[in-house]
Amino acid sequence: MNKDILQSKFVKEMKDATANLYRLGWDERNGGNISYLLTMEEVYPYLDGNKKVRTIPMNFNASSLAGRYFIVTGSGKYFKNVTNDPAVNLGLIRITEDGRNYDILWGFEDGGVATSELPTHLMNHMKRLAVDPNHRVIMHCHATHLLAMTFTHSLDEKDFTKTLWEMCTECIVVFPDGVSIIPWMVPGTDAIGEETAVKMEHTRLILWPHHGVFGAGTTIDETFGLIETAEKAAEVYTIVCSQGGKKQTISDKQLQSLADAFKVIPREGILELTNANK
Repeated sequence: MNKDILQSKFVKEMKDATANLYRLGWDERNGGNISYLLTMEEVYPYLDGNKKVRTIPMNFNASSLAGRYFIVTGSGKYFKNVTNDPAVNLGLIRITEDGRNYDILWGFEDGGVATSELPTHLMNHMKRLAVDPNHRVIMHCHATHLLAMTFTHSLDEKDFTKTLWEMCTECIVVFPDGVSIIPWMVPGTDAIGEETAVKMEHTRLILWPHHGVFGAGTTIDETFGLIETAEKAAEVYTIVCSQGGKKQTISDKQLQSLADAFKVIPREGILELTNANK
C-alpha cells in the first residue's frame, strides 16, 4: 500500500513555500510558480506503479529531462489555496521519453495543468543541471522591492548587483554571483525562457524588469532564502532612498574582505580594487 503523498516531505515543502510567498505579498492572485525536481526514490513510495492520470502536450522539447519527476504549481492557481487543497493546486509530473509531453501522476484534480511558465522552468532546470548537478528548484515570484527597483535603478547588471551588495553585509556571501537582468519580455513564451536560461548559466537570480524574479537552488529553503536576501537588500535600498540617499556604505575593499572571509568569489568586474586597497 502506498504512503499518503500529502505527508511527503516534498508536498509539505511546497505548501510551506507557497504559503510564505503569499504571506509576503510576492505571489498575489495566481502570480508566481515553483518547480521542484524529485528523484525516483522520493516519488516511488507515494505512487501506484507510476500510473498516469493524464498526458499533456508541450510546445517545447525537454528530451534531456526525459523520465525526470517534478512537483509543480498549477496554471491559474492561487498560492494562498495550496495549503488547504494541494491536490488541486499542485501536480506531480514526469517528462515523457520524447520530451514533448508530461504525464500527470498526481494532483491537478480539477482538470488543471502545470504552470504556463513550465517550458521556462524546464529550460532553466536544464541549464542549471549542466553547471550544478545538485540543482533542484526553480522559483518565480514578484518580490515587491526588487520589482520596484527595476523602475528606479539602472538596469546594468553590475550596477544593480553592487547596490544590493552594499545594502546588507550578508548579500555578497549569499549571492556572490550577483544578479542578471533580461529585457522586458512577454511571459509564458519560449523566448523569455531562452533568454533567462542564457543568464542562468552564470547566476542564480534573474530579474525580469517590471515583473519579478527567477531564482534557482539546490533546495526549496536555499532558493527561497536567495530571493529573500536580495529582496531584503532591495527593501533597505528603498528606505535609504526615502531617507535622502547614501551618506556612507560598505566599501569595495570591505566587500572583498567579506568574500575572502567566507571563501566566495565575487562576480568579476563589480568591485574596483587597486593594488593599494586590496
